[in-house]
Amino acid sequence: MTHKQYQEAIDWLFIQMPNYQVDGQKAYKPGLDNITKLCAFFGNPQEKIRCIHIGGTNGKGSSSNMLASVLQEAGYKTGLYNSPHLIDFTERIKVNGKNCNKQFVFDFISKLKKLPEDIRPSFFEFTTIMAFEYFYQQQVDFAIIEVGLGGRLDSTNIIHPMLTAITNVQLDHQNILGNTIEEITNEKSGIIKHNTPVISGDENEVVKRIIREKALALNAPFTDASLLSSDLSSDLKGNYQQKNIRVVLAMVEELRKLNVVISDKDLKEGLLSVHQNTGFIGRWFEFSKNPLTICDTAHNQAGLEYVFKQLNSVDKHKHIILGFVNDKKIDEVMTLLPANSEFYFAKPSINRGRDPKDYENLLQEAKIIYKIFNSVQEAYLSAKERCTNNEMIFIGGSNFVVGDFLEKNLEIHE
Repeated sequence: MTHKQYQEAIDWLFIQMPNYQVDGQKAYKPGLDNITKLCAFFGNPQEKIRCIHIGGTNGKGSSSNMLASVLQEAGYKTGLYNSPHLIDFTERIKVNGKNCNKQFVFDFISKLKKLPEDIRPSFFEFTTIMAFEYFYQQQVDFAIIEVGLGGRLDSTNIIHPMLTAITNVQLDHQNILGNTIEEITNEKSGIIKHNTPVISGDENEVVKRIIREKALALNAPFTDASLLSSDLSSDLKGNYQQKNIRVVLAMVEELRKLNVVISDKDLKEGLLSVHQNTGFIGRWFEFSKNPLTICDTAHNQAGLEYVFKQLNSVDKHKHIILGFVNDKKIDEVMTLLPANSEFYFAKPSINRGRDPKDYENLLQEAKIIYKIFNSVQEAYLSAKERCTNNEMIFIGGSNFVVGDFLEKNLEIHE
């Protein structure tokens, strides 16, 4: 397999199928018919691995990577399925922090091209079966599976996990999941299974009640992680990570009840070594110290609220690079923007990226100092040129903005 052949295979995966990155709602195929047929075609690999299922609006990526790091510290071979990727497709499927083998991806896509006519999955369904098969072939001890979107109808919901967690529920993807917290919670709690422990990390009493009632109906042991206290810390530095740490603590306690051996030292070291153990970046990620440059993939109102609050606590003039995708309510973001800042807006380099000129009227109404750029990289280079060592740069608003930035600068930086 040459680099060109691999790239052509990845291009086929992205272009030939409905793909959320390209088509938005069209890629979301409600129901598990496709993934059921797809898994059966490959011999149901998801039934041959021990899975842990993690959903939620925000925090599921951080929580799943923290737990993976803890399990790795405890000596377990750990698979991790996250989305979306920031730079390379293989980031979505990892074993013990190493990206999925490119030869495996190429060979698997070759098999996907030969599927029977009656199986027509979406991009995400294809990547999900790819993850299951890779983890089975790698004979992982545990596979941590992050929900793609929602829960009840998400293709990952074909698994029968040993443990389930819902980090929190916020308004996001309302065009698909519902317009109220209650509706979205019902969708996300669709991952709760009969007799399977479920952890809830949300502090909202409405969310807790719905998850607790669903758990009770399914005889699923329920833990409210928001009530736990902990003095543990993580190398993932966002203030919001304390909420995710509590979810991980609760998951570890449940795993111990299931006779999974995890010491307090494994827990502590795992939380402090997430970046090293899993390669996870993009959550309050300190790219450089001089000038201080932070990236964060928070992209909905609740996530950005946490991140901008932490930004406001940093006593420096800020150069803030932002970009959004089409389904984000930008007027809500405008009310959250940090003070003492200059803003640089750019469209992320995907089809769903939104051109800042489309919402320039909102920027003018917000009475902020801003400029619009043709790319995230142009915005960054302009901010870097203007930023002194006493000031700071922030890059965010979307996974894809952070991905664009890291793709151009991470190798140089390292």
